[in-house]
Amino acid sequence: MKITTLAPERCRPVPDAGFGALRTERGNLPLESVDVTAGISGLVAGVEVAQGFRNPFDVTLEATYVFPLPDRAAVTAFRMEADDRVIEGELKERGQARADYDQALREGRRAAIAEEERPDVFTIRVGNILPGERVTVRLSLSQPLPYEDGAATFRFPLVVAPRYVPGVPLDGPPAGAGTVPDTDAVPDASRVTPPVLLPGFPDPVRLSLAATVDPAGLDLRELASSLHVVEEEGHTVRLRPGERLDRDFILRLSFETSTSLQLDDEGTFALTVVPPEAQATRTPRDLVLLLDRSGSMSGWKMVAARRAAARIVDTLAAEDRFAVLAFDSVVEQAFDGLVAGSDRNRYRAVEHLARVDARGGTELLEPLREAVALLAPTEGRDRVLVLVTDGQVGNEDQILERAGGALSAMRVHVVGIDRAVNAGFLGRLAGLGAGRCELVESEDRLDAAMEQIHRRIGAPVVTDLSLKGLDVEPGTVTHLGSMFPGVPLRVYGRRRSGDSVTVRGLAAGAPWERQVVGTVVDNPALRAVWARAHLRELEDRYAMGEHELESEIVRVSLEYGVLCRFTAYVAVDTRQVAEGGPEHRVIQPVEPPSGWEMPTAPPPMSGFVAQAAVMAAPPAFRARPASFEAALEDEGFRGAPSGRPGGGPAGRPAGGPAGGPMGGPMGGSAGGSVGPRGPAFAPPVPPRPARRAPQGLEAVRGQLTAELDRLRALPVADVFYLADLGSRLAALSAYLGDHAELSALARELEAAERPGADPRALRAHAIEVLTALTGGAPHGGSAPEQPRRPFWKRA
Repeated sequence: MKITTLAPERCRPVPDAGFGALRTERGNLPLESVDVTAGISGLVAGVEVAQGFRNPFDVTLEATYVFPLPDRAAVTAFRMEADDRVIEGELKERGQARADYDQALREGRRAAIAEEERPDVFTIRVGNILPGERVTVRLSLSQPLPYEDGAATFRFPLVVAPRYVPGVPLDGPPAGAGTVPDTDAVPDASRVTPPVLLPGFPDPVRLSLAATVDPAGLDLRELASSLHVVEEEGHTVRLRPGERLDRDFILRLSFETSTSLQLDDEGTFALTVVPPEAQATRTPRDLVLLLDRSGSMSGWKMVAARRAAARIVDTLAAEDRFAVLAFDSVVEQAFDGLVAGSDRNRYRAVEHLARVDARGGTELLEPLREAVALLAPTEGRDRVLVLVTDGQVGNEDQILERAGGALSAMRVHVVGIDRAVNAGFLGRLAGLGAGRCELVESEDRLDAAMEQIHRRIGAPVVTDLSLKGLDVEPGTVTHLGSMFPGVPLRVYGRRRSGDSVTVRGLAAGAPWERQVVGTVVDNPALRAVWARAHLRELEDRYAMGEHELESEIVRVSLEYGVLCRFTAYVAVDTRQVAEGGPEHRVIQPVEPPSGWEMPTAPPPMSGFVAQAAVMAAPPAFRARPASFEAALEDEGFRGAPSGRPGGGPAGRPAGGPAGGPMGGPMGGSAGGSVGPRGPAFAPPVPPRPARRAPQGLEAVRGQLTAELDRLRALPVADVFYLADLGSRLAALSAYLGDHAELSALARELEAAERPGADPRALRAHAIEVLTALTGGAPHGGSAPEQPRRPFWKRA
């Protein structure tokens, strides 16, 4: 190979450019700035987000940006500004909005479209930006602030963290321009996985954020920012220049709220009720603790998660029963079933937790199944599930569809640990189980958060809530849930008449009620906040299988002017500026999340081919005793027959993702898209034998068949994929008690990266062995259910 020597003057380093940074005379990233301006009044914030794009190329450009917004925020306006022109966006059914956008681009006109992918993940596309031109798009939103223990929290997310994507890749073109292909478990994975900048990349986007606080008659005692350095001017807080888009902005406002009923002239109401003092009575409980130990939990998050889990165990009393499950690509239990909350068992649990470290992928569905099976209904005992995680998964809808019914029958508390936490999904899980979601953004915040969790892990203060006195429109009142110590009840709805309400419930088993007289307010945000909360509940029901709600979701969204997953804002210029569609397309890379242990070297492969090559096999749900399956059916699980994706049994691999096992497309035991294999991303360690003995190859035949199918479809005989396949087969062999043929094949494949290895021969040999072990089945198990046409692909 000929090596050309470059003169030093031709390769001068760019100041402050880290590894992987690329820079040309015209630049290389279309997003120049993000400006957030918030006005906080009481417990509601009005926010405007301005994103500035510039075309650094010499051809027309379409820029795509995947970004987060608060999961409870109602997006109520959208506009595009370019060449001294202002184009107001229109809210339309999503397919129609896309058709209008595409037609405008074909006709050479500027256009922009804003779409919701998740309750807290959005995509903006801006097309036909002329060379050198700057375009600004603006979003207006209204956001309610959660309040507890004397403080409201204004949380504004700034980065979409990488998410773990399980499932089998789908045929056909991807739905988006992300780094991970769509799968049967996450059919829009390519729309929520933007590329991630390598560590050390120079600051690519100018960020400004200012929040002005109007106490609205309340006694504001303190403003505190927990993750960013801020400057205060009176009641205005600003980010210090130079801050990056790599973590949530969190501002806490300390003041005392009060019980109130706000009414607007259009029939919307917002009810806030401060809970009564907590009662001393306590019901014995069965508690299952799920601890996420996946690769994305590395570093400070794993330390905080272990501490949080140990504190939860400390809340147990002798009359309680509990189980501790740690999960990544496998599920491991500290005990065999539920055990008494004795001092000895609690000590054993904490000792077990101290040995848990981060590894593997976030296979969340299987541990939920395990937890539901353990939490069988028992008279006189509360059923409580506690999940400690960062929530960085892409298959939120699949989890809600298959587990939502079961979770709604018990109390679910969630502890979210991350500086860019998936708050939308974790809040949805806790809401299903009438529990609480506590978010921990730093180790410094952990003690305060755990004190709150300690108070709320038990029974709520008031249950069985209902409203009397208002003539409400049927189906418009948001979920009442339960009242917990220090957390006011917040309810939104629509009324026909009435100016006061009586809240009724049970406190310590005795009737309780509180009457609240309404006050008429002139606050346009009230209607938008209600519409967003109502839409979110409808969307969750849709995700859980009520697909007939689609037309109702679109109707509510369009009638009240609030963006949802079935609608989109589109802004189209009337002036033609180009000959046709964009000649170049760029998806904006996002910052690596702060606090994540990111790879520090380039990957061995990149792009879609690399992502496809490192797919791990989908899990096969092992057959269980009839009583176990019946328990799942009784608890509301849907569609989880043997051989279907959804996670493996306790103590064995649950299969790998389309993204990496770090909780996103990060590399790991199945390879990666932005980093190398290394100690932090090692294959899962084979677990101790499961509590249920395997039954020979039948116990893993579905997984082996899936591995065979994946190996046959591999575009090239890649050594990294083969080595990772070897590690997965070794784990399966260990689960079976050291299967001779599997172990031998695993050792051969794990040596694929060594000098002199022949990857083509190894691949052929692996296909031959796996074909023999699976009985020659060319494809896995029963035919998978055909996925319905995703609404985000409609045009």
